[in-house]
Amino acid sequence: MSLVKLDIYHVRNIRKATMQPCPTLNLIVGDNASGKSSLLEAIYILGRAKSFRSASIKPAINLDAQHLTVSAQTQQANGGASQLGIQLDGKTMAIRINQESKQQRSELAYALPVQLIHPKSYELLDAGSALRREFLDWGVFNDDKSFLPIWRRFKKALAQRNALLKIKRLEQLPVWNQELAYYGTIVHDYRLRYLEKLQPIFIGISQQFLGIENITVKLLSGWELSKTLADALDDDLDKDLRYGFTHSGPHRADFQVHVNQHLAKEFVSRGQLKLLVLSLKLGQVQLLANGQDYTGCVLIDDFAAELDIKNRGKVLDFLTATNCQVFITANTIADFGDLSQIVNYKMFHVEHGCVNPF
Repeated sequence: MSLVKLDIYHVRNIRKATMQPCPTLNLIVGDNASGKSSLLEAIYILGRAKSFRSASIKPAINLDAQHLTVSAQTQQANGGASQLGIQLDGKTMAIRINQESKQQRSELAYALPVQLIHPKSYELLDAGSALRREFLDWGVFNDDKSFLPIWRRFKKALAQRNALLKIKRLEQLPVWNQELAYYGTIVHDYRLRYLEKLQPIFIGISQQFLGIENITVKLLSGWELSKTLADALDDDLDKDLRYGFTHSGPHRADFQVHVNQHLAKEFVSRGQLKLLVLSLKLGQVQLLANGQDYTGCVLIDDFAAELDIKNRGKVLDFLTATNCQVFITANTIADFGDLSQIVNYKMFHVEHGCVNPF
């Protein structure tokens, strides 16, 4: 999958922009506050129906507009084409795919899988577990479409159980315990199978970037696996009632990366940790592309901020060898390093919200 034509209206300082990207590598240069990140944000909004720069969509809408609109024509690897569009005003959302209105964000996400790498992404391995669960579930979501309805049923059961715990309605708990244990166990199994598929790809990319041996990934289930989730819920009942929420389950899950049997964030350098995160993110993209007719769209913001020139070269070499469309921002052309060996790419210049081919 690649974007053939992209139209952006009223996304931050981009009032109106049209671009025809390269199906492989797109390099975007411009000064700070020129609109480079806004361009990536627009693509991210088209794929995720939300912003990566603010919790609500309202700040992403140009101050002189009532709503933002992003649309695109896409080309599939099998030759098929599609049209995607989204309009947001901070309260309502309108999604259209191939001229048909859609209600679910998930349909847009399946149509345009977007992988984002930006300065805050490098916190993945040393921030809270919520970021890692989100990373993991995005991967499972794209790997197996049967995951989403199971995940939704699990989230519903968890919300219902927590509501009962807060008001101490014990007579209804057994029903929701059963639901939570059933769907929670399935969610865990999905995550486990996904990590088993991701791990060899992640390790291969890590070795290419870092040359480090003996890297492993371990899933933490969110409860003690010596017992079933149903038993864990029963054992935690007094504690859950006291605090008003569920302590055990996939909503408390996490995963850890170990290097030479040591927790990565405590063993490797800061620069190496960033490359491990990059390897995880690109591993997801590679896994998505393996054996499928569509690939993810990779967005890398502020390329030079977190990587030295040598590692930037490694990343570009890897990206040009993958079958995916990539958008990378930097302040200057020099930030991309030596481009002489890259055959197929386009460069765009962004200034005052205007996007032009270089």
